Amino acid sequence: MQQADLTAIAQRLATSLRGANDTFCLQIMRLLAFGRPVSREQLAAALHVPLAEIHAVLRQLSDVEFDESGNIVGWGLTLIPTPHRFQVNGQTLFTWCALDALTYPALLYLPARVASPCPITGMQVTLFITSEGIKDLEPTNAVVSLVIPELSQTCDCCREDFCDQVHFFNSLEAASVWQASHREALILSVDDAYQIGQMVARYRYETLF
Repeated sequence: MQQADLTAIAQRLATSLRGANDTFCLQIMRLLAFGRPVSREQLAAALHVPLAEIHAVLRQLSDVEFDESGNIVGWGLTLIPTPHRFQVNGQTLFTWCALDALTYPALLYLPARVASPCPITGMQVTLFITSEGIKDLEPTNAVVSLVIPELSQTCDCCREDFCDQVHFFNSLEAASVWQASHREALILSVDDAYQIGQMVARYRYETLF
């Protein structure tokens, strides 16, 4: 795909996904990368805000995952198993979707090894993601599905409308089977999806780095 097309997709996607609480989202991910539940007190200290503000924001967020003690265990990056295994910082974590896995190494400033099964064939797609790009992709012809939520669906993280539709596939043929019932989806090479993820991170979190 042409660079101009990738840029246009990334800009549309960043606009659709940008939420009012992106600062919280990024900090939660960085704390979860240590592989342990995050307490509200930890989050308040990391963000230098009152604990009451943390409680108020978390009440607004439908997708954030908690353990039985009320600690945060997932928000984009999660301790709860999903199909997308994300090994980073010596920890085995998970992401909500394929694009998360491609994007988070840049946000965490850490390389990551990813493994995710194709939803059609069950074959594992594996890759290593660094600040320089994608390495060790297997199979080499793997692809990624991508959807762009409507602007009216703009939210923080958008798990149902976005994440649940973004997968790794072991081949274009497998992706085409899935796309037949998901006509709104785009199918991209892993390298193109990686580039989009990097641009979305810059657009969405430009004031946070």
